[in-house]
Amino acid sequence: MKFSALLVIVLLAPLTAWATDAPPPRVNRILTAAEQAALTPDDVIVVFQQGNERFVSGTITSRDHSAMVREAALGQHPKAIVLSCIDSRVPVEDVFDRGIGDVFVARVAGNFENTDILGSMEYATKVSGSKVILVLGHTECGAIKSAIDGVELGNITALLARIKPAIDSTEFDGEHSSSNDAYVREVTEQNVRLTVANIRERSPIIAEMEKVGEVKIVGAIYDMHTGAVQVLD
Repeated sequence: MKFSALLVIVLLAPLTAWATDAPPPRVNRILTAAEQAALTPDDVIVVFQQGNERFVSGTITSRDHSAMVREAALGQHPKAIVLSCIDSRVPVEDVFDRGIGDVFVARVAGNFENTDILGSMEYATKVSGSKVILVLGHTECGAIKSAIDGVELGNITALLARIKPAIDSTEFDGEHSSSNDAYVREVTEQNVRLTVANIRERSPIIAEMEKVGEVKIVGAIYDMHTGAVQVLD
């Protein structure tokens, strides 16, 4: 075989391998109103759990964001609203393998509710048809640790005061310190549970929707070390 012919074969071989190992087609559409209406809250919870499993395993969905941006401009029908901390290490959409138009996201340091966030949740559920309200705390939360330490600084002081009820109501045998990871975890979970309870108490609209099965309010913790989300009882 001539050298030139051999060179052509060698150069083409990788191209042939790539062609037979093509990636799966990218998702290029958003949820429709009919598809959203057909979902139950339990359906959405399962979708989010499966998405988190893909995130943890590194097999998140490939999406054509350019196409989805254009389609989403005509309207949105998200499955859920997530209340998360502002922490940059918690990329909510990626954590649940969700794309454009899939989820409303509200953020505040310490992931607690206030009037503005409750109004946003009511808009997401009652007006826009979302089926789940997910309160997502996370490990290694700076807001929780700062509240435990009693940090006072500008407007941060009033913000951290919103976390104090979780600190006061956490039952824990051991050192109550921000350096105690087990204690911080207990306060973090309690903060999520209190937020879920406060949403029900402070929003009659959402409470009624949950009562008749139109929505579910769920609390969960994102593990900063593994990427896994644990739903709280």
